[in-house]
Order: sequence, then structure tokens, then C-alpha cells
Amino acid sequence: MHANCDCCSDTGVPRIGRRRLLFGAAGIFAATALPNGVAQAASPAAKTSLSPVDALKLMKEGNENFRNEAPSLAANGRERRLELARGQAPFCVLVGCSDSRVSPEILFGRGLGELFIVRNAGNTVDTAALGSIEYGVGVLGVPLVVVLGHQSCGAVAAAVDVVEKNATFPGVIGEMVQPIVPAVLEAKSQGGDLLEASVRSNARRVAKRLTTQSLVIKDALTGGKVKVVGARYSFSDGQVEWMEDI
Repeated sequence: MHANCDCCSDTGVPRIGRRRLLFGAAGIFAATALPNGVAQAASPAAKTSLSPVDALKLMKEGNENFRNEAPSLAANGRERRLELARGQAPFCVLVGCSDSRVSPEILFGRGLGELFIVRNAGNTVDTAALGSIEYGVGVLGVPLVVVLGHQSCGAVAAAVDVVEKNATFPGVIGEMVQPIVPAVLEAKSQGGDLLEASVRSNARRVAKRLTTQSLVIKDALTGGKVKVVGARYSFSDGQVEWMEDI
């Protein structure tokens, strides 16, 4: 158990079922939405008031500001830190790649406490990642999940090499890229640049999997409480391409 960690319980968690954990802990966190989308800690059980559509709009606007090099209005100062010490109310779960060039808060112009981020090479979703995403949606009441791939992703490139060249990699790298292989096989039928098609296919497939395999997310989708989208970030121009037809 980690001190002050929102994802751990004082019982160690393993003895508690997933759905009980997700919905029984909903009263821990606090927030009210400010006009600019920044969540401010308030009373127990409060969450962001942003709708899925408004949350996505904020992400799109943030990326446009980043691309146009507009001054950042993100709240990251002492006052904000003190507010967040009382609880968190993020408005977006961001599933992204570990690539050092893809920093979510910077790409979307967001500040402390706004994004609940899950990152690994290739923006894939294993048990730990899925549990984290479900925690964000089911407990924190996050209205938006974005699965963000990016141009020239090394993990996706490794999966392409597995398919095209029967490549092998040291350690557990090969196991890590295996979940991306189906996206590469799907992309091969589309023609064009296989790597970039695979990046898009991978982001879309991961987002789709969340909507079909997670009971927590399916329940939130049915209730109109969350939106799940895929996306791709371009190093060349800083633009995020949105894939909302999940």
C-alpha cells in the first residue's frame, strides 16, 4: 500500500472484488467543475460536472492551443496543489504510449488533476491498465477515455517487424508487443504505409475493446456517462487526429 495513493485500500485490495472496489469507494473523491474545465477539490463524492461531449471539446481545444503555441492556462501552482490535496476529479482517462515525445498534459494543455493517465509502450491495455481505466470511470466518474497512439511508434514498429520479418526481441519485449500484432494484421489489408496504418488500427482496436470487454465501461456507456475515442498524435505538426467512430 502506498501512502496517500487513491488506488490502494487499507485492506490491501486483493480481498475486495473489482465491482465492489469500484463502486464502494466512490465517496472518497471531491471536485466541482470550474468554467474553464479545471476541477477544484470540494466535498466528498463530488466529481467533474463535464459531460463526455464537453470533455472531448476541452481536449480538442487544448491540442489546438498547443499546435498554435498559445500561452498555457493550465493550473499548476501552489493553490492548485493545495486544492488537489483534498481529492481529485479528472475529466479524462488518457491511455497513451510511454514515448518521451508524447507528454499528455503538454499536448492537450492540461494542468494538475485533470488527466488520469495510463502509459506503456504501444498504448496497450493489460489487466493493470484495464483496472486503472475502470477505476477512473467507475470511481472517479471520468466522462471521457482517450486511447492515444502516435506517429512512428516504436512498439508498433516492433509488432510490424514480427509480422513482416518474424523478428524476435530480448527479454519480455516480444511479449509486450504481441497484443499489437492483430492490429498490424488488420492494417495489412488496408494498404498504404503499414506502420502508420497499424498505429491507427491499434488505437482504434484498444478503444473498441474497452467498450466491449469492460462491464464498468459498458455500464457507463449505456448510461451516457462516458465516451471512448481513439486518437493519433503527429510529431510533424503536433496535431491529434480523432477517431470517434468506435
